[in-house]
Amino acid sequence: MIHRMLRYPEKWEWHVLQLERPPMETAEELPKRKDNRKKDETSKASMTFTTPPVSDENVEEQMACKRLLPECANWLDDCWGKEENQISVVHSAHQGTVVSGTLMLQASEQMTDVQPFHFWLSEEKLVTLHTDLRLMIRLQDNTVTSRLTECASAPEALFIMLGQLLGPFHEGLDGFEKRLGELEQSMRISNRTGLLDVIFERRYDLLHWSHLFIPIRELYGAAQEAFMDKLTDTDVFKRTTYKLDRIESLLKHYALEIDTLISMDDALSNFRGNDIMKTLTIFTVIFTPATVIGALWGTNFNPLPWDDHQLGFIGMCAAILFITILIYLWLWQKGWTGDLLTGRDSNKKKQPRILMLEEQATASSEPAPELSRQSRKRRSKTI
Repeated sequence: MIHRMLRYPEKWEWHVLQLERPPMETAEELPKRKDNRKKDETSKASMTFTTPPVSDENVEEQMACKRLLPECANWLDDCWGKEENQISVVHSAHQGTVVSGTLMLQASEQMTDVQPFHFWLSEEKLVTLHTDLRLMIRLQDNTVTSRLTECASAPEALFIMLGQLLGPFHEGLDGFEKRLGELEQSMRISNRTGLLDVIFERRYDLLHWSHLFIPIRELYGAAQEAFMDKLTDTDVFKRTTYKLDRIESLLKHYALEIDTLISMDDALSNFRGNDIMKTLTIFTVIFTPATVIGALWGTNFNPLPWDDHQLGFIGMCAAILFITILIYLWLWQKGWTGDLLTGRDSNKKKQPRILMLEEQATASSEPAPELSRQSRKRRSKTI
């Protein structure tokens, strides 16, 4: 364990606890082929890990941390080895209001790379427990260290760190927006049946980012509850408020876009189903006379009308054709055929013609400037 204590000019302290974490072994391997992803329940988003066993070294490190920071003993017991979100606010007579817990943050661009960020916060002291060096290295940036020296209290410093740790969150949302735009473009060009699976994949991606954002909002509200106006009046808190509002508006906008895509796909599927049923109904009605007359003509009754006549078969076919045409004209007059029998090509040919007619109509409605000038000249001459 590595312990560093940083004291700043405004008389608040930052205690950094760095633990050595053993490499994590996956319980199940990811499928190598894309087709196997549908068969197996595991995927990149549902990757499970085995927690390392508790050893004597871990117990010794925990006891050493408790000796260094006795006021954080209960917090160390709660957060040691924890990899889930938890935020708590405690009011004590000796240390005032304390906000502590664990945040699961995105450490890189990979969605499965989520690491815990343990913190203990009071008005004059901030303690962070790190199990991943990448989060600690990100907090050692020059811009962060210079801003920490200007902080008046430890809660301000925590919000500066939180803004720095949200960097991969913004990058992930930018990548998600790009993939969502590609999905919308492909759905607009060719709405094939496989796009529904892609839409649901984007929905699961959005749920992942929403689950990471909810604990950050909880920490924001907990700090606001604990430190009241001492924190809310600072510029750091206001900037964090604007940043969280911006992220929340993006998440709501993306959710609305995905809901729109799902509703559009549902509407197109319903339209295609109704189109197919209407086509089958029209074909069934049109060929009903031929079916009925053919069934009656094929019976074993004797004698049948026009059975022995020389033109009986031709007359029967003519009667079937005449009745079929009458039924079709009746359906067409009622407007039940719609655009099923016109075809898509004819509609595409009609669209340029309609556009040309509209352009001609707009051109004819606007007066020509030369004619107006000529009319003015003639009026001036007559006057």
